[in-house]
Amino acid sequence: MPEADNDRRWADGAPAYEVWYATWNDPRTGAGYWLRYLTEPGRGELWFARFDPARPERTFGIHKRFSRVESAREPFGVDIGGAHLGHDRARGQLAGGGHDVRWELRWDPAPHPLRTLPDLAYRFGIGDTAYVTPNPRVALTGTVVVDGETLVQDGALAGQSHVWGTKHAYTWAWAHAVDLAGASALELIATRLHRRGLTLPPMLMVVLELDGELYRWNQFRHFVRNRASWRTGRIELAAWSPFARLEGELTCAPDALVQAEYDDPDGQRLYCANTEIGDARLLLTRRGRAPLELRGRAHFETGGRTRDPAVACEHVLVT
Repeated sequence: MPEADNDRRWADGAPAYEVWYATWNDPRTGAGYWLRYLTEPGRGELWFARFDPARPERTFGIHKRFSRVESAREPFGVDIGGAHLGHDRARGQLAGGGHDVRWELRWDPAPHPLRTLPDLAYRFGIGDTAYVTPNPRVALTGTVVVDGETLVQDGALAGQSHVWGTKHAYTWAWAHAVDLAGASALELIATRLHRRGLTLPPMLMVVLELDGELYRWNQFRHFVRNRASWRTGRIELAAWSPFARLEGELTCAPDALVQAEYDDPDGQRLYCANTEIGDARLLLTRRGRAPLELRGRAHFETGGRTRDPAVACEHVLVT
């Protein structure tokens, strides 16, 4: 069941991180939002970011730490600092850094999840990090209040994912997009691992649901042919199987990115540059060629062990 995919995997104090997040765009303004609930050893965090495509100076991100973390199953729920996330809802508030935000959102849960990692990774727990999207494409109702401005999110399409693990990849890229064409949902993860002093070549995993048909380029056998590269504001990809090929790019300007600082459970520092207002230009080939394009509503990030000097907007820790 998709709801069980949201269940908390790590107990308080475990040397691991666990994240639930949702991303979406306002259907009228195109503004992008990133909402993130995080548990780490000894604490929880709430994250919120707004990406303004018309006025980049209004783009911001804030996060705050809390000692109180509670969770439940049947029904699933996580509560951090008084903010709640369920399988079909999210509510909370966060203030600091000159901003005050509140959210009250609901959605009908998706009928099935998207699993982006190889099947064997889920079956045998392979890897330092696990990832699943319990709600890949859901329509929001409710409100977001940003600095006194109430924004009704009636029908905004969102994706909600769950990540848990003991170590982030050495470098990575992630992408999510809905409405590339028709009823669609795309999830992409590309990683480079660091083992015994060597940085391994990129591994690309992609799943695409398009009008009820599921395309998967995410098994170990696909890694040999899949290709990915990433840098500031750009992910390039090519994924191949005997049945279909996907290639293209996701792009955005540097002022559409917010840079966030993460900590691995072992204390190593990481950085990611995230946008929720990027562009996607993809080509799906299967008995013909179908262009898939999404302007200003593609969500993606790149991350690693070094700060990106080209990204000026910082996700700010507030007290």
